[in-house]
Amino acid sequence: MKKPIDVEKAYKEANALLEGHFLLASGNHSSRYLQSAKVLEYPQKAALLTDALASMIRAYGMHVDTVCAPALGGVLAGYELARSLGVRSIFVEKKEGGMELRRGFEIAKGEKVIICEDIITTGGSALKAAHAIEALGAEVVAFASLANRGFCKRFGSPKEAKKECMLPLNIPLFSLDDFTFEMYLPEECPLCKEGSVAIKPGSKS
Repeated sequence: MKKPIDVEKAYKEANALLEGHFLLASGNHSSRYLQSAKVLEYPQKAALLTDALASMIRAYGMHVDTVCAPALGGVLAGYELARSLGVRSIFVEKKEGGMELRRGFEIAKGEKVIICEDIITTGGSALKAAHAIEALGAEVVAFASLANRGFCKRFGSPKEAKKECMLPLNIPLFSLDDFTFEMYLPEECPLCKEGSVAIKPGSKS
């Protein structure tokens, strides 16, 4: 297995670990935010991260046929992880509250699939992707991400899953590191009380 990579350092060097006042997809506020698109902006940096992730998965002894990512955020991470593992890469797209496989992609019955995201927060998008793939007869053998926000338990971490985690506990989550940020309800946010206005830095406007 490769030497563990300093993921926080990689995010900081890519200006992908942001500090300020952010409105999260959950509606909560935080003073820190991970913007993985920035750390994946350069293929060489992306390769270092996914090679380390692939090394963890190989050390586990898991057989993988395909990496599947939820579009849009997970596509780059999923593609690079597939390259690192030497398997094919596909992605699923949103459809009426769920996700589906499009663009001519096919899945064989019994095909062993890892669902890969750039960041796992509660795992909601990853779980929808897993349901879409399982409905076609594939077997989801693991979840993976570059970073884990600390709600779900990643393989090798002493931290337990929190009640907000939506991923099944019987399927491993491989992630390079935990990033546990303080989050606040809008009405309790100390940054708001100081007069600061939260911004939404993600891909959704």
